[in-house]
Amino acid sequence: MKQYIRIALGTTVAIIGWVALVFIGSSEGWLHEPITASRSPDGFMVAAEKIIDEEPNGNIAMVLVEKGDVADSHYRSSGASVDGNTVFQVASLSKWLTAWGVMVLVEDGLIDIDAPVSQYLTRWQLPDSEFDHSKVTIRRLLSHTAGLDDSLGYNGFDTVDEVQTLEDSLTRAKDASPGKSGIVKVGNEPGKEWSYSGGGYTLLQLVIEEVSGLSFADHMKQSVFQPLGMTRTTFDHSEAIEMGLAENLTLDGRSEPFRWYTALAATSLFTSPADMAKFIEIQAPEGKQSVLSKKMLAMMATPHASSLGADIWGLGVMLYAPNNNGGFVIGHDGNNEPAINTAVRLDPATGDGIVVLETGSALLATKLASEWVFWKTGNVDNLAFAMLLDTMFLWILIGSVVILLIGIVIGWRKWRNVQNK
Repeated sequence: MKQYIRIALGTTVAIIGWVALVFIGSSEGWLHEPITASRSPDGFMVAAEKIIDEEPNGNIAMVLVEKGDVADSHYRSSGASVDGNTVFQVASLSKWLTAWGVMVLVEDGLIDIDAPVSQYLTRWQLPDSEFDHSKVTIRRLLSHTAGLDDSLGYNGFDTVDEVQTLEDSLTRAKDASPGKSGIVKVGNEPGKEWSYSGGGYTLLQLVIEEVSGLSFADHMKQSVFQPLGMTRTTFDHSEAIEMGLAENLTLDGRSEPFRWYTALAATSLFTSPADMAKFIEIQAPEGKQSVLSKKMLAMMATPHASSLGADIWGLGVMLYAPNNNGGFVIGHDGNNEPAINTAVRLDPATGDGIVVLETGSALLATKLASEWVFWKTGNVDNLAFAMLLDTMFLWILIGSVVILLIGIVIGWRKWRNVQNK
């Protein structure tokens, strides 16, 4: 009997070892190679353009920044041409800029980042729940740790007349992404864990309006975009239309009509590749801007949330991977219907970064930006790791089954030997 127990234990240990090997190997990129062996921006751009050319449809703008200066750019369109000044709708990338709008008010002393959000609200309050709402703070809303359980994305409205008020959208968003209730409420213990919440940023949109006394779009324009010289960036739908927009294309290349949003802060920023490159440049070590202090930017890039043992979120920014300089590559991605995908990455220690804005492909921007992170640092981007999960679990399953079968065969042979004696 003891030998069978040893076989069972050995099989179990082998399976656990296999799971750990696959998990660690995937997270460390053991089987992943950079898209180019060249260390030059030109080499990366050549390799990235090959990946772009494999996509049959879409509009895409890619800008590479090295040490705080634009090093190269690439534009391609299957419809109307796009360039550095073309305005794209960038989905959840909006949250990074929104966080700047919040932190301006924090730095001006108008918001206490650790105060309950309720003290800044008069037009709407979170619905009652079993949890302590005083723990729902600005800091936790920025880092998706406030306990909100909406998991919201927003699909927008067909016409401007359908757009809800901010208060009605927070109560129940009619344009909630499929499978979501649209209700913004506290469903988990605030501060306990990370849980992505588009509704949390819609609530921050309301906070900005309440505290600043301006519309959200006007506050962002006056306090962030104008001081930074981002002249082709706006949360104002009418202004965006006047600027001219990149076609919003589907996966099969069809043009989709403009959509309108209540949840501007969470998902409806309009910006150009040139403006987002400028946004990276001003955050380089030698970058000059008067909106947020270096101390505030450093705080935003400090870990505030983790998942699966990895630091993944700061204040308004994703922490994609260690930058090998004691910090992280930061930024944000965006995805929305029908096929919007945007991604911006920045290494604050070097001023290196990448901007990819596109429509017509589900994950091309995220893929290219993640490849840039691995090329720059040798570390696997957290979103790249997330995209590997299905493959990783398949290998875990296959390996575990093989190990189990080997264990069964060994046990069966031991049993036969005993029976034959």
